[in-house]
Amino acid sequence: MRRNFGLLRWVDDIPLTYKLLLMYLVCVLLPIVAINFLFLDRLSQNVKERETQNLQISLDRASSSINELIQGGVAISHAISTDRALYEELDHRYADNVEFYEAYNNLLRDKVNHYMPANTQIEQIKVYTNNKTIQSGGNYAVLDEEVMKSEWYQSFIASTEKVFVYAYKEKEAINPEYYSPHLSIITRLNSFDDTRAFTKVLKIDIALNKIYDTLTQEKDYLDLYLVNGSNQIIMSTTSGYQLDNAPWYLNLSPKFQMGQFPHFEHPLGGASFTRGWQVVGFAENDRTASAMKESRDYIFALAGGSTLITSILIYIILRSYNYRVKRLSRHMEKVKTGKFDPLVLHEGRDEIGELVRSFNRMTSKMKMLINDVYKLEIQKKDLELERVRAELNLLQSQMNPHFLFNTLNAILVVCTRNRYTDITEIIKSLSKILRRLISWKEDIVTVREEVSFTDMYLKVEKFRFGDRFDYRFHIDEEAMEYKIPKMSIQPLVENACKHGLQTIKGIGHIEIDVQVLKTSLCIRIADNGKGMEEEELKQLLLNVRSEQQVNEHIGVRNVYRRLQLNYGDQVKFKMESTPGTGTVIIMDIPMRMLDTPFTSRFTN
Repeated sequence: MRRNFGLLRWVDDIPLTYKLLLMYLVCVLLPIVAINFLFLDRLSQNVKERETQNLQISLDRASSSINELIQGGVAISHAISTDRALYEELDHRYADNVEFYEAYNNLLRDKVNHYMPANTQIEQIKVYTNNKTIQSGGNYAVLDEEVMKSEWYQSFIASTEKVFVYAYKEKEAINPEYYSPHLSIITRLNSFDDTRAFTKVLKIDIALNKIYDTLTQEKDYLDLYLVNGSNQIIMSTTSGYQLDNAPWYLNLSPKFQMGQFPHFEHPLGGASFTRGWQVVGFAENDRTASAMKESRDYIFALAGGSTLITSILIYIILRSYNYRVKRLSRHMEKVKTGKFDPLVLHEGRDEIGELVRSFNRMTSKMKMLINDVYKLEIQKKDLELERVRAELNLLQSQMNPHFLFNTLNAILVVCTRNRYTDITEIIKSLSKILRRLISWKEDIVTVREEVSFTDMYLKVEKFRFGDRFDYRFHIDEEAMEYKIPKMSIQPLVENACKHGLQTIKGIGHIEIDVQVLKTSLCIRIADNGKGMEEEELKQLLLNVRSEQQVNEHIGVRNVYRRLQLNYGDQVKFKMESTPGTGTVIIMDIPMRMLDTPFTSRFTN
């Protein structure tokens, strides 16, 4: 035997519960706490760097988009400023308005308009010139004294740049009390030395809604401000177009001025015409702090969840062994008293679970064997009782059969002599029915015999109803030799005639179908009688399936009982009925039950 010394012996003496608790504290809880604190510190740094980078990307994206809008306008201004034919037309002195408008329609109109459809960021393109022979209108205007006194023109003249980007407010022509904002690209048209007879200025207005849309696309990340070279706010996501003479940082709310929120600045391209322009962004919602708080909450939740889960797991492991062993022991005591109920609990896949499953299999087999023997005895008694009842009924119906047959034969001779053909046939059928009832000793007969007996009965009913009654058989030929309990079809047909067809107006009709399906023999009896209400049908089914003897619908109940005695729960017996339409009864017998003798199924 192995001998333990020192620490090993001390560990062996500790109860299992305390061993697991010690393992939990040293190997689970302490590592979880240490790892989560280290992970929290590193994750906070990563989140801060990531959020700062995301904000910078958002700012760069907005700045790049606005710069592209302006660069697109500059590209158009460059294309127009290098069009020599335009210069020549603008420097031409027109004799009258007719000559100008002819030149306008032939050339000047398309020189400018064809840029508009493909450049949606352009709101307006206009060429100003001091050529007095040009008429103001459309994309062309005379550079008169009013234009030269305007803010944009004065700022342009003061600039030395060939391309000048300028934001301003201008009185509206229709309503002078209101000012409309503009962001324009202004260019001197002096590319050719020999076409400088007149001063020519090109002004392209950028659609401010495009710039605003660009800023608002990033509002989930930043509050953005477009600032010009004079540190004036041109536009922002918070107030739209905002042009003020004060520096941009003085136009911000106090919380921004006090530095409560981090801000980012990005220059608007590197071109000379946007020198000093920039996009300024403020993380008003402090996304970084919010993201770090979410990370901390996630880490704390993770640490708490992992600690709780491990604690619950250890508790479940300890309880699992003790609970299942005690339940199994108590259940084994019940078996001694003859109770073979299965042990219902989560078994598990360990050794104790396998022991529980073996115990349940053993008790289930014992209970099944006892139930099978008990049911077999009951079924045998029920079958014997049915046979005794059938024989009793048969004896009661055999009142002096020779006298009855002799009387029928005497009537048959008289009818034949007097040529009563219909009565002769019906007496023959009635005689065959009575003879079959008396001589029919077998409990299981072929479908052919049962159909033949039913046909004889229907001939009697046909004579009784006359032209108000018709019937039809649909029998698969291969179904003829299968054996079924006798009187399985005729009582149902008789029930249809008695309860379904007597009270209807018109022609009563009964159909008998016997079909061989893949796995079963299907027998269907349908009539077009008065049918039944849903509640009446439910009560009939309850009476048919009841264990107690009832006085109504005895024929249907006897058929159902014989099917149950022969085939048990394997047979399907269904009834469907609709008031005013008729009733359908379907019997579905498995093929394997037909091929197996009845007696062997209960003796095996």
